[in-house]
Amino acid sequence: MIKATRSLPAVSPLAYSALLTALLVLVYNGPLWQLILEQPYPSDFKRWGFAIAFFSFLFAVLQLFLGSLSWRTLIKPVALSLIIGSSAISYFMQSYGIVVDKSMVQNLFQTDMAEAGELISSGLILQLLLTGLLPAAVFAVLPIKTVSKGRLALQQIANVFACLAIIGLNAGLLYKEYSSLFRNHREIRNLAVPSNYLYYGTRYLAGAYEPSDRPFERLGDDAHRIESPLLHTDKQMKQDLMIVVVGETARADHFSLNGYTRETNPALAHEQVLSFRQVESCGTSTAVSLPCMFSLMGRAQFDDSAARYQSNVLDILKTAHVSLLWRENNSGCKGICARIPSEETAQFATPGDCLGQECFDAGMLNGLDQFLARSQGPKLIVLHQKGSHGPAYYKRVPQSFKHFTPVCSSSELQNCASEEIINAYDNTILYTDAFLAQVINYLKQKDESYNTAMLYLSDHGESLGENNVFLHGMPWLLAPEAQKHVPMIFWSSRDFRRSRGIEQSCLNEQVNTPLSQDNLPHSILGLMNVATQVYRPELDLFAPCREGDSQLALQSAATDPAG
Repeated sequence: MIKATRSLPAVSPLAYSALLTALLVLVYNGPLWQLILEQPYPSDFKRWGFAIAFFSFLFAVLQLFLGSLSWRTLIKPVALSLIIGSSAISYFMQSYGIVVDKSMVQNLFQTDMAEAGELISSGLILQLLLTGLLPAAVFAVLPIKTVSKGRLALQQIANVFACLAIIGLNAGLLYKEYSSLFRNHREIRNLAVPSNYLYYGTRYLAGAYEPSDRPFERLGDDAHRIESPLLHTDKQMKQDLMIVVVGETARADHFSLNGYTRETNPALAHEQVLSFRQVESCGTSTAVSLPCMFSLMGRAQFDDSAARYQSNVLDILKTAHVSLLWRENNSGCKGICARIPSEETAQFATPGDCLGQECFDAGMLNGLDQFLARSQGPKLIVLHQKGSHGPAYYKRVPQSFKHFTPVCSSSELQNCASEEIINAYDNTILYTDAFLAQVINYLKQKDESYNTAMLYLSDHGESLGENNVFLHGMPWLLAPEAQKHVPMIFWSSRDFRRSRGIEQSCLNEQVNTPLSQDNLPHSILGLMNVATQVYRPELDLFAPCREGDSQLALQSAATDPAG
């Protein structure tokens, strides 16, 4: 180490920061440079001319920041952490086509260890060695000159003026080019490494995405069940039992119920289910979509931080004395189940339900009879699937469900053939199909005691390599349809429909109606006959087909001070 250090020329702290800036801009921004070079230009000369100008602009912006940190004892630790972090982020951006924004950072911090472990691959390790540890080692041994504080301060001031001059020249000479670029490609700030993960990561850790000292806003305190005369048609009145299945990463166009050419729904095809074909998700990641779909805010006004301090539809059902249970086989309920009974995988899964650390969704049906026995009144159970969570799709299903072959048996999707990725993913849809059929079969067994129903809705979709984009989590405005078009399936017993005056033929006519996850909370309230001033019948997708729905709407409006 001493010999290597002596063989390298010592540089000033400011020169050290400039070398670091050049490395960060050139090595870790592949997707950004690809975007710049793919823009339409009159000639290759102008293409490369603008690329050089953009390099100087990006260099100046980053050096403006790093130059102020170019103190001899500080700049080396900063350099090493930035190099390693940028190497890892660059790998995921280039391999999966992701961009770094608030939602992606939330996913990173909120994921569990099992999901994080699936992202560790030979490709990641190799990249960390070549573009992380190797340059970090060079910067670690590169000697830095001792410069007096006064001289260094003058150099830093000169650095500020030089950087501002470069930025000003770019803005003055190429204003039209830059304005067009940033207007048409707002994602640039999400592509620029390391500023993207530093900005969003620092804000997340600083609590900028969490509300401070915000009082909890209770909604639906007036919520109550309507005892419709239709509920008393039987000699022995039945209670309601509804199961809501929250899917994970399922895209609607891979369900054969929706016209997919592969038979991915053989079990559900034999059940009297309704598949709503035009449903849009609230977000493109679990961290956004999951709290949003149970919130009454709606996608247009949704704020995940505010949602944590406001009643969701489950809280309102609790107020109406509906017995609730949330079962979790994913990475958490994102605060939705904070005020209702909930169970984690370890509380219901048996060794037969798991393969190593992977526990399959069918285990969520274990022991539900115990919940039914100890709870009173109408009941609603939420089952949060592991579903089709990537990139290790092959781990999501038991061996007996690996029907479509060959499959991609790796988390490095970019190294698998497209057919293998789709096969592995379609097997997860096949398993979800079987799981939903099991849920329906369980409810059929309770037919003598309960009016039963199941509603399935996935949180978001998934990219499978189209346009070199994998997984999910892209900003809403940039995300492809595959990440936003989600499946929704409804099944109900005859007595459930009869107790609410729901006409199956009417529901059949609704399957192509454009819907979104904004419909979920109000549809659940309607199906559970819960009246409250926050219920919006126009968002209840079952309202047009339910006899006596006007009574529900009228009772809800009657408690509304504004109504």
